[in-house]
Order: sequence, then structure tokens, then C-alpha cells
Amino acid sequence: MPKERVLASLDIGSSKIRTVIAVVDGEKQVERVPSVIGVGVSPSLGMRKGHVIDVEELIHNIISSLEDAERMAGVPVNHVFVGMSGSHIESFDSRGVIAISGSEISIEDIMRVLEAAQAVSIPQNRRILHIEPKSYAVDEQRGIKNPTGMTGIRLEVEAHIVTGHIQHVKNIEKCIDQAGVDIDALVPATIAAPEATLTKRQKELGVVCIDIGAGCTGITVFEEGTILHSVNLPIGGESVTSDIAIGLRTSIDTAEKIKIEYGSVLPTEMNERDMIDLSSVSKVDTQTISRRYMAEIMQARYYEIFSLAKAELTRLGRAGMLPAGAVLTGAAVKAPGVIDLARDVLGLPVQMGFPVDIGGVIEKVDDPAYATALGTLIWGMRDDENAVRGSSFQMKRAVKQVSSWLKSLFP
Repeated sequence: MPKERVLASLDIGSSKIRTVIAVVDGEKQVERVPSVIGVGVSPSLGMRKGHVIDVEELIHNIISSLEDAERMAGVPVNHVFVGMSGSHIESFDSRGVIAISGSEISIEDIMRVLEAAQAVSIPQNRRILHIEPKSYAVDEQRGIKNPTGMTGIRLEVEAHIVTGHIQHVKNIEKCIDQAGVDIDALVPATIAAPEATLTKRQKELGVVCIDIGAGCTGITVFEEGTILHSVNLPIGGESVTSDIAIGLRTSIDTAEKIKIEYGSVLPTEMNERDMIDLSSVSKVDTQTISRRYMAEIMQARYYEIFSLAKAELTRLGRAGMLPAGAVLTGAAVKAPGVIDLARDVLGLPVQMGFPVDIGGVIEKVDDPAYATALGTLIWGMRDDENAVRGSSFQMKRAVKQVSSWLKSLFP
């Protein structure tokens, strides 16, 4: 393997498009840490709630973000791992079983059983984006994390499968392709964000990662080191901005500015006479509004988000039962008081999710907003290593994808 490899990730959000370029030491096989050398960010004007609404605008936004990162890193980017979110992304659990005839279990056997788990009936308008093995079983022995090297006659896997709406995914792929870069893999944000912010111990104890983006909120629950459940809620930071604009009768742009500059979810800590003169941040809106009233509006929406997250945990039987608590990521979790509100609603210990095990220009990415971009990069780094070990499977999968594409061309 080369001494150093350059990897890049592209987080296509509904508010911002973030590019991260990092180098990975190709010699150290254990505990590799990506070293960030380039970061780029641009507004995401062609997206809304995970859906492409303007192809030309999104292509321009992607190119702008890539160029910023390339300029900082001093290296060109030709291919990227892509992190994506949206309410169209759904997940479910599936099982796969294969016979292994008493021989030693190999990487190819694991790939085969994962293929078997994907052989499920899904709607024609959906596409599998990611498959995450939860646990394996060899004959009667269950709860196995890695069965490689074991012997038996039957291998079974319980897997978590994430799917996306095929047209939305194709639109994003088209935009990235026209921006001049190839896609290594599409990584759902519910898989990516925990990669960058959760430790192995937190996943073992039991933890929920709540990623509040602009367009939607991703919830991922881990227990005993593996993913237990993931879901996307169609509510996020843009919902908060819309509430402020409606409640205070301001423009969306003004609502976004005052949310970032003066936003809080702690109305009880504010003086009723504390006012905001909108003329200082806007040429359109000139009225004076109550800062406490704005905090009440924000608190109501964040309360709804965390109540929906708690409802998911209740459905799993894990409400108040995760020892490692909740980790909040995403740009929308930085408002004052969000941690306290989450702690009260969820009944769990709560902390902000900053990226862990990252090197290089850390000050540029030491922010919950970069969780998905960095998590996509870390996932890509590990997938890159797996691709070397399971290259024959990768080739088979590529041939299968090409053959299915050819079939779709003919009646």
C-alpha cells in the first residue's frame, strides 16, 4: 500500500455543503487517524430537506466547496465519499443465511451472507445505500461480532439496511458527477455522524446520537457495540428558522441571522425588556422584537424534536435506559440551552458531539456541524481498507450492478 493516501468527503446538507480532505498513513495498520489538510464550505442553495430543487445551483455549490478545500490542501480531488441525509432515507433490519459446509469462514463467506441479507423485497422506487452487520451466528452460537476464522456449517447475519428514494439519490449523483468528481460511496448521515463523534466504549454501553441538521434530524441508537436502530425525522434547523420568521413576522434571511446571533432556548433566563433591533442585521426588517419571545419560539420547536427522539427510544424500550446517554451533533445543536433542554426531555446524560480521533488542522473542523463530513471520511477510510481485503467481492458487486443496468436498458 502507498505510504500516504489522500481521501475526501463531501457532506451535502440542506444548508451547507462541506468538503473535507485528509491524508491517511498507509503503513500503520492499527488505529489510523486521518489528518485533515483541507476544508471547504459553501451555501447549499440547490437543496431543501435532503431533496435537490435546483440542479445547476447545486452543481455550482458543490464546485465552490470542493475548490475551497483543494485550495487549502494544495491537492486536487477526483473522487469523494458522499454523506447524505433527508427524510426519504429509511432503514429496516434483515437476516441472511448461507451454508459454509464445515470449512473455515472467510471474508468471501461474510460478503456472501451480507448479499443474502440484501435479497429482500423493497419497493422499486427505493435503493439500498448501506448495509451494517449487527451480529453474526455460527450454527447455534449467536452474538458473534466477527466470525472470520471460525468453523461451522451455517452462517447467519442480522443486518441493518438503509435505503433511499432512487430518484433523489440519482439527482445527487448527477450533480456530483457534473461537478467533475467520481463517487466512491454514498454514506447515510445516520451512519456517518456517529463514526466521528462516538467512542467504542459509548457504543458498547448504549448511546443515542441525535444529528440535528437544517432539513432533518437523524437518530441512531447503539448498544453492545452495534447499531440498534436509525431513523430520519423531517424536522430540523430550518423548521426553527421558519417558526421565528412566522412568529416575529420577519423575512427568512433575518430570522436565520438573529437565530445564529441571538438565539437561545432558555427564555426564563432573559429579561422581558431585552429587545433586538432588527435594523442592525437587516435592511428589510426594521422593527424591534423581544428576545425572550424568540427564545420561547425556539424552545417549543426544540422540545418537539427531542420529544420525537424520546418517542423513538420509548418504542425501542430504551427511554432513560442508555448508560452513555445522548450525543448531539449538527450545526443546529449549538444554540445556548439546547443541551439542558435535551437532558430534561430525554431523561439522559447529554453532551455535545465533537469529532474524536482527528488530526491535522483540527481547529477548522472541531465543530458538531462537521460530524457528518468527518464521519463519512472515517467510514471511507475503513471501507477503503476493506476493499483491499475483499477486492474479489467488490469486482463481483460491480459486475452485478453493470449487468442490472444493462437489463434496465432492454424490455
